[in-house]
Amino acid sequence: MTLTMTLVRHGRTHFNARRVLQGRCDSPLTRAGREGVRTTARHLADTPFTAAWSSPSGRAVATAVELLRHHPDLRLRTDPDLREYHFGAFERRPESALDAVVSWPDLVADVLAGTHPGLPGGESGADFMGRTRDVFTRLVEQRAGTDEHVLVVGHGLALGAYLATLEPVGLVPLPNASVSRVEVTDDGTQILTIGLDVADQGAIAARPAALATVA
Repeated sequence: MTLTMTLVRHGRTHFNARRVLQGRCDSPLTRAGREGVRTTARHLADTPFTAAWSSPSGRAVATAVELLRHHPDLRLRTDPDLREYHFGAFERRPESALDAVVSWPDLVADVLAGTHPGLPGGESGADFMGRTRDVFTRLVEQRAGTDEHVLVVGHGLALGAYLATLEPVGLVPLPNASVSRVEVTDDGTQILTIGLDVADQGAIAARPAALATVA
């Protein structure tokens, strides 16, 4: 059995372009963001997907719908556990507002370790990492014993957190509309590609963090 999962981060949004924190809240794709997604869609046009999943957030669904224009026979399913980390009171605020309180690398390290209590009104690291692990475990178990290729459209921190559970890579910055790929076999799970910037979207709204202990 070989299960391949292609992970695509949503296209660039208006909040991304303005460097505004966007976890549970949402904003539309920019014109450049849509063009980037279309580039990624063409890149993946010949990929033999057998299933497609997305976060229910509007930006992720809009990205997934564009990708699936090349795969019209696939039904898009959503799972709430694919949603982005909830930044609580810092939602819709500039990244700099959060940076003034806690550095991004420190926040991410504690979230990945499952020790962050959560920003005010937000989500704890343990809850975030728990649901992230759970949703990918479910996706794998649903396809157990088959040779399939699943498309998963999600978010920078959420997809990055999952990848960090597989190998000690820290939080790799995932450009908007970038492609990562994971392979699951009877021998284990390995990362094949991380953050391939096929749409040339660059580092806007893609923030790295160093290696951290992962819950």
